Amino acid sequence: MEFVLLGFADMPHLQWFLSGLFLIIYIIILMSNGTIFLITKMDPAFQSPMYFFLSNFSFLEICYVSATLPKMLMNLGTQRRRISLVACATQMCFVLIFRGAECLLLAVMAYDRYVAICNPLHYPLVMNHRVCIQLVTGSWNIGIPIMTGLTYQIFSLPFCGSNQINHFFCDIPPILKLACGDIFANEMLVYTVAVLFGMVPFLLTLGTYSKIISIILKLPSATSRAKAFSTCSSHLMVVVLFFGSAIVTYLRPNTRHSERTDKVLSLFYTILTPMFNPMIYSLRNKDVIMALRKLLCK
Repeated sequence: MEFVLLGFADMPHLQWFLSGLFLIIYIIILMSNGTIFLITKMDPAFQSPMYFFLSNFSFLEICYVSATLPKMLMNLGTQRRRISLVACATQMCFVLIFRGAECLLLAVMAYDRYVAICNPLHYPLVMNHRVCIQLVTGSWNIGIPIMTGLTYQIFSLPFCGSNQINHFFCDIPPILKLACGDIFANEMLVYTVAVLFGMVPFLLTLGTYSKIISIILKLPSATSRAKAFSTCSSHLMVVVLFFGSAIVTYLRPNTRHSERTDKVLSLFYTILTPMFNPMIYSLRNKDVIMALRKLLCK
């Protein structure tokens, strides 16, 4: 069986423009996230847990975008929009695994900032290298069996109607719309996974930052408060962008799903957020800016 990814077929006069635009964005994402990954790995000044987590997050962003954008670019360039059931399921599985890992890793990064600001004397002991590796490994691996099982459940449904996916990649909502029969159990499974990997890490992150902010406000000097805020403000902005778009996409009632709205939201969290994240981290971090200047001057 094959599906047809309609993508932006309703805008035939913009196909080459969109192809060029998304190619430029993809290159920017690869270069910006790749630069942050290399800097945090090569520069001795960036060997702290915060930058270790940031390098893993940048690598995840590259993996996540590479699971969707190359296929979309190929469809725009060749106008061959067909994708096999196995390829569609594989794409969805990788997208879900990378997305789940990013959600958990953002919560881990919030915990890292909590220990650094609220318990600075114990920070080297609590966030030692072994613990950091375990947290990153857990973020990567926890979602693999769950997301694989979810993908299997979705593609085990019978597809007896149209094979046209009104989307630019194999995402859950448009695939479920093509399924026949009762999909209530599958929808409940999707909502459960979205809560576990989206809402729970988001609420934990918000709770962590409420504690961090309350501690920062108690600091005696304005300089120390500003310095403490600067170390976590970038991460907080990324959290709001990342979780906000994902929660709206996957936790909306099915009756409120609009195919055009789904596409816009998906573009936001699959393309724009990974492009903005390196800018947010680098422009608000003096150490990263200095390292970039050194790299460019070589």
